Amino acid sequence: MIYLQLFWEFFKIGLFAVGGGMATLPFLQELAEKTGWYPQSLITDMIAISESTPGPIGINMATYVGCNVAGIFGGVVATLGEIIPSVIIVVIVSKYLEKFRGSKLVNDAFYGLRPAVTGLIAAAGISVIQEASIFHWDLYQQTGELLAFFDFKKILYFALVFFAIKKFKKHPIVYIAASAAVGILLAF
Repeated sequence: MIYLQLFWEFFKIGLFAVGGGMATLPFLQELAEKTGWYPQSLITDMIAISESTPGPIGINMATYVGCNVAGIFGGVVATLGEIIPSVIIVVIVSKYLEKFRGSKLVNDAFYGLRPAVTGLIAAAGISVIQEASIFHWDLYQQTGELLAFFDFKKILYFALVFFAIKKFKKHPIVYIAASAAVGILLAF
């Protein structure tokens, strides 16, 4: 039963998460609440792991969740559930590509999807910022001090990484590996 549920949940995510892996984040958050398979706080860890490993982030996250919930076979089932909708859609679109190419209806549909996908990714980004605990709303409410709202170490580190990305334009894995190393060093 768990395999069927894993397949179905990730099939829906694969079908409706238009716009890439980051667009799956709102669906993964909702899945965490609905099923209890993993805590919300694990989503940021899944993003870090998925970004650190080869392959699309949505598929990596499906594999990660599936393995955590039901072992290796669960990872395979969740991954298949995630990719099958895309395979079906690509096969259909490739078969009728010439017919769709100049379609005003298709162009209008994609025009409407762009802001929706942007909204999904922005919502996911805000959730990631909240999970990263850069801001402490509850601490601010308890103390009433504005400075208690900010975690200045994390904000400074965020700014340094952001600056380095813009200035040096290295591959993202460089920043991911460096951040993992900093996290390990700060844990001691």
